[in-house]
This record gives sequence, C-alpha cells and structure tokens, in this order.
Amino acid sequence: MTANSGRERWEWMPEVGVGPLRFGMSPTDVAVALQVVAPQEQVGGPYRQENFADGVTVFYDEGRLACVSLDAVVGPQAFLAGWALAGRDPEQAHQFLLDHAEEHGNCLLYTSDESLALTDLGLLLRAQRVGDVFLSRPLFVIEEWFDSEYYRDRLPLEGAPVVHAWGEPS
Repeated sequence: MTANSGRERWEWMPEVGVGPLRFGMSPTDVAVALQVVAPQEQVGGPYRQENFADGVTVFYDEGRLACVSLDAVVGPQAFLAGWALAGRDPEQAHQFLLDHAEEHGNCLLYTSDESLALTDLGLLLRAQRVGDVFLSRPLFVIEEWFDSEYYRDRLPLEGAPVVHAWGEPS
C-alpha cells in the first residue's frame, strides 16, 4: 500500500486550511467546497463532527470549521516538506515530525493517546487501524485549540479511530 496511489493531492496551508477547506467556514460553506449536498454522517459530542464519504472528517467550534482530518487510506493526501502525511507507518511518521521539528524549530506536543503534533503548524498525526496494521492520519487544527489547555487535553477529537477492512470504509 503506497501513501499516494490514486489520491487527490490537497495543498495544506498552516493556519489557513487544507485543500478547498478554510478554517472559519460554516457547515454550508464546507459542503459547497467539497461539492456535496450534505455530509455522510453527523456525530454528536463536544464538537460538531461531520464525516464525508471521501475520507474527510471536519470539526466545528461555535459553528466554524476548526479541524480537518484526512483518512489514512481513502480521500485526499496532504504533504509536509514533500512528505505524504496520510497512510504512513506511524513510527516513521513520528520520526519525520521529530526531525522536521528539530530542523525548523517547531513546537512539539504529545496528546493523551501519544499522537504527535507540531502545534505551531497546526498539525496532529494520529494512528488509524487499517486491518492488522496502523497507518498515519493527519488532522489540521486551528492554533487556538493547541494554545488552549481545554482543547489540547481533548485532542484527538474522535473517541475511537476509524477502522477500515483493507481499504474499504466502514
């Protein structure tokens, strides 16, 4: 399984957004940007969460887009310094982030589930179970959530990882 095969490439702009999605968008704006009528699923909890069929999950804070998550297997791919963020071995992904942080002076944060974040870039990498292995799943988060102890302690946002049966969305 390769990290890039057949995936749409989304540009990531720290503090701005990823692909066609911009932080601060309303749910209606997000649906228009993703060219869908509505999300595949809406999830309750401390944040409004919408899951889209193409492997994109979004979270809102007070009705405005605050976080975008890209599935490890399906949907768009985003890059940091030319390195694909989704669908990688989590140990290699963590090492890449550690090396990038050392080289560029990024601020590091480990979340309660031992995911690693570059907080000044608004990037959190989680591990997602895919069959018998785990692969990296990037979340792009507004800076205010990393700055706030309340939000920082509640990242990652999902209660349980999304599970796939070797490439098939559940």
